[in-house]
Amino acid sequence: MHPDTTSESTPDPHNRYARMSDDEANAEARRIIADAYRPVEQTPTAYRDTTTVPAYGTTPPVPQPDHRIVPAWAAGTAVAGIGVGATCVGIGCGIWLACQGFAAVTLTSVLFITLPIAGVAGIAAAIGSALRSLRDIHTETHHHYSGPVRQETNQITAPAYGLIARNRNNLTL
Repeated sequence: MHPDTTSESTPDPHNRYARMSDDEANAEARRIIADAYRPVEQTPTAYRDTTTVPAYGTTPPVPQPDHRIVPAWAAGTAVAGIGVGATCVGIGCGIWLACQGFAAVTLTSVLFITLPIAGVAGIAAAIGSALRSLRDIHTETHHHYSGPVRQETNQITAPAYGLIARNRNNLTL
């Protein structure tokens, strides 16, 4: 026994678990069984609002302009690039499969055969993209000013030298 504890704090090994009477045990068993078979309260997981939506309201319609993140010409170029890549892979695999019968043909030689095809397809996509962008470039903007005009030409010199550069922005008027 530890010297700081008294004999009153030490549990009696014979009465460690108190015994219940038969009536207490039956009551406890009934309580446990009733708790186990008690129905659980159902909480709704969804709700449907069945009220009708009005045909019109007091708020006027708001214009919702179409703001696309990617310009159409860029998306077209990307799709053309994916198409060129898929075509080159397909043609390359076809040539590789056709050349499987030849023992001297290697994968490197097949790649060198398909390289010009990929180059021609890439050039065709670039020309198509350039022509499409040239067609959209013809926009004229006319600026009409009235009143005195003041033209300022400021030159900003921002030298940055070395591995850890310190910017010194000098505005000369």
